[in-house]
Amino acid sequence: MANAAKTITVEQIGSAIRRHHSQRATLIGLNLNKIGRTAELQDTPEVRGMITKVQHLVRIVDEK
Repeated sequence: MANAAKTITVEQIGSAIRRHHSQRATLIGLNLNKIGRTAELQDTPEVRGMITKVQHLVRIVDEK
């Protein structure tokens, strides 16, 4: 079980309207593009960096 990947569930809580295009692209990269949508993602440094970039638009629902 050493290879069991940790996951993060992220929910979009803010709108991408009137945001910089790089923030919109980050939301799309996280499989989020509408308020209320959730995505289950692998817990990697890259994904954590993307979440940090749009932390005002998303919230972490669950970490496994």
